[in-house]
Amino acid sequence: MFSNPDSEERWGKLDRPLRRVLPRSLLGRSMLIVLIPLLVTQAIVLVLFYGTYLNVVSRRLSDGITGEISLVISMLERTPEADRREELLKDAAARTQLQFIFHPHATLRREGTNHVLGPIDDDFERALKQGLGRPFFVDWSAAPETVRVSIGLPDGMLDVLTPHKRLSIGPIWMFLAWAFSSSAFLFLIAGLFMRNQVRAIRRLAEAAELFGLGRDEGAIRPQGAREVRQAAIAFNRMQERVNRFVAQRTAVLAGVSHDLRTPLTRLRLSMAMLPTKGMIRAEDIQPDVHDMVADIEDMERLIGSYLSFARGEGAEKPVLTDIRALIEDVAVAARRAGGRVLSVEGKEGVEVPVRPDALKRALTNLADNARRHGGAMRFSLWEGERRIEITVEDDGGGIPADRRKTLLEIGSSGNNGGTGLGLTIVRDIIHAHGGTIRLLESPLGGLSVLLSLPK
Repeated sequence: MFSNPDSEERWGKLDRPLRRVLPRSLLGRSMLIVLIPLLVTQAIVLVLFYGTYLNVVSRRLSDGITGEISLVISMLERTPEADRREELLKDAAARTQLQFIFHPHATLRREGTNHVLGPIDDDFERALKQGLGRPFFVDWSAAPETVRVSIGLPDGMLDVLTPHKRLSIGPIWMFLAWAFSSSAFLFLIAGLFMRNQVRAIRRLAEAAELFGLGRDEGAIRPQGAREVRQAAIAFNRMQERVNRFVAQRTAVLAGVSHDLRTPLTRLRLSMAMLPTKGMIRAEDIQPDVHDMVADIEDMERLIGSYLSFARGEGAEKPVLTDIRALIEDVAVAARRAGGRVLSVEGKEGVEVPVRPDALKRALTNLADNARRHGGAMRFSLWEGERRIEITVEDDGGGIPADRRKTLLEIGSSGNNGGTGLGLTIVRDIIHAHGGTIRLLESPLGGLSVLLSLPK
């Protein structure tokens, strides 16, 4: 889909003022995300509660009192005698909990109501208009906790003192206080939890900043939610890989000067011992030339190994690769180089996403080691549910168990002629694939290298 530049520009104009109002910190925005739905929910609950339940109850209370007043007025109109009216009002007051005062020959001077309490006042006024059909005045401030209703009659005026509690369904402010106090309490709890989450993210950001400045503070302790913990664990792994990478490359640089010093010294001595006077015959200097060529070959091999290790395999992308076919290619190359491949065992058609050139290079290094130390080698492939295992075995002299761990470090070699980088390169390639490498004793009598790769 193509974006509309005009709509993006309009949204940008609306978004800029909004960004000025919104908090910039993650904690502030998270709390805003919590607060707005909380307030909206409480407002909806309040409107629905008062608009349905409270409103219905208020109308029923007003209709009930209006019906009682209307009944008393109807009885008064049917009883013209003054003494009987007084007894009637006393009896009605006892039965209805309302006070009735009749003023003969009095007139109603004011109609309506003198105070607006909200829906309660409106419901009571509506009920009186519909139920009485007479002029009336509602005085909400006549006495404490009492509402005076003055009703105009043909021969006088009737005052009805109504307790306020018979009209009110309870203080609405208590409900509001409970609603907002519970919201504030929940908001406070959410703030405490969010602060802990943001603290873990802030700690991760500070650790990344310090690590970028070269100040390694060590691994950070995973805290917070699962995603934040996963980010902290990933950062610790990244930090460990970067430190290992820097340490390996530093060791390589140190090894270059150390390992190249020996052949350079031999070359210098050979050049110094060459005859400088008289007739020089080729057969006389042939051994020296042969030694110098061998030293140059050693230097080329050393430099090639160090450059291969330093270059790494980071640029290659993983592709779905037939592992059995790749192992057979390595076995064919090992036979051409003079090695004796006993067998290539394993299931065919096992395809795994790997970096084929890097994995082939790792297997080639193992095959070269097997050829140099023994001569005979065997490859095997095993497929599991979530991983595959590649085993390269030789019939050489083997490696003692106490040296197998150090053999994977830079500078450790199984013989005096190696650079000590062969197995280290294999280890880095396998680790880059998320796998593991183990050195075991081979049934052939030599070393068995077990490579485990995820599928």
